Amino acid sequence: MSNSIQRHPFHLVDPSPWPFLASVAALTTTTGFVMYMHCFYGGLYLSLIGFLSIINISFFWWRDVVRESTFQGHHTKAVQSGLRWGMLLFIVSEIMFFFAFFWAFFASSLSPSLEIGGIWPPPGIDILSPWEVPLLNTAILLLSGATCTWAHNSIVLGDRRSALLSLALTIFLGAFFTFLQGMEYFEANFSMSDGIYGSVFFLATGFHGFHVLIGTTFLLVCLLRLFKHHFTTLHHFGFEAAAWYWHFVDVVWLFLFVSIYWWGGL
Repeated sequence: MSNSIQRHPFHLVDPSPWPFLASVAALTTTTGFVMYMHCFYGGLYLSLIGFLSIINISFFWWRDVVRESTFQGHHTKAVQSGLRWGMLLFIVSEIMFFFAFFWAFFASSLSPSLEIGGIWPPPGIDILSPWEVPLLNTAILLLSGATCTWAHNSIVLGDRRSALLSLALTIFLGAFFTFLQGMEYFEANFSMSDGIYGSVFFLATGFHGFHVLIGTTFLLVCLLRLFKHHFTTLHHFGFEAAAWYWHFVDVVWLFLFVSIYWWGGL
């Protein structure tokens, strides 16, 4: 009987099918997308099936994590410390991800090749004005960072009404940012296939927009959990992780606005 007593504060996770299924779904998505880019028949459908599978698997996997944290009490202080380090390392990996895009941008803009005319922006590219939609999106993301911090402080202070209001505002601002960026893409007179400028612009800003969409979903889940009283003043790491991710998205956008939209268009 004494052997069944847990004598440490760490969580020994039960066997789960989700890591294996998630890896299969990710491989399916990547394979299908590569097939689609090379004009193979059925590649787009295979990629969509894999992507929808990732969403479905993520829902059930995170459902189990929420259950372990909120209802089973497995997320002790030691476990939360490990989760914090894991989230920090994940954000560092995301920084390296965007660093590659900035490297490509500055390598192309500081030393433009003769093939694109030796100048930046390349001839024929009608760049987007940084003082219109990009500036508005900058103000929206900065405001969303403030409302996200407001939500965090409200949770810590136990002010549930303010936390719900501020978190809902953050989600609305994130969705509004995505809408404006989509309209900007629709009205742009260049595409990803228009040389190095189009490739770098849409890769960098597009992946950032995808991260905004993920962060908005992250915060939406936190809003639902907050509504169901999952967070307390001392136990709310799920929201902390979402807030860290959202602030990371804010900072990346500031670099994108200054470098690609403003400096890159001078």
